[in-house]
Amino acid sequence: MRNSVKTSISGGVVAAVLAGALAMGATSANAGVTGCSAPGGKQEVGAVIGALAGGLIGNKVGGRERGLETVVGAGVGAAAGSAIGCEMQKDRAERQGVYTRNGYRLSAQIAPASYNRLDRTYVATTGVNLRAGPTTNSAKVGRLQPGQRFEALAKVRGSDWILVGQNGVGVGYVRDDFVRPDGRRYAGR
Repeated sequence: MRNSVKTSISGGVVAAVLAGALAMGATSANAGVTGCSAPGGKQEVGAVIGALAGGLIGNKVGGRERGLETVVGAGVGAAAGSAIGCEMQKDRAERQGVYTRNGYRLSAQIAPASYNRLDRTYVATTGVNLRAGPTTNSAKVGRLQPGQRFEALAKVRGSDWILVGQNGVGVGYVRDDFVRPDGRRYAGR
């Protein structure tokens, strides 16, 4: 009897590992395990731990179809672990003050938008406030001084707002009628 218990447990572990691998493969094909918007590896680790735990639980509580319950448990565990890990990554990114959205690294105080890439140096033509979002109603998060050069990371689609960057991180928005590309002169500006 002791050998049958060991065989059952080791068989359950092997089934859980295999089921976890299958669940991970299926989930990552849909970018579920690796699709977190925050950088880090907690999502993948959470998915692996969740798949193993879910597979073992499914194997132990399974009745006649232990293999099926193991696979289902591993899949559910991988999904739950992946979601928890992603939330942990997001929390860490927020504590560090930077998150990634739409391919851009943004300061935690900045609202994301839909962008068209600029990657140019601009200069402020006058003193102007930086805003947390691409509207004049958004909170002030900084200020550009007249003549100050800055990274123009992107233009907000369908608007006249520019994402201002510092070391590659978006730190605020400014309207394009208060700035111009560096090195070019415009009449009336």
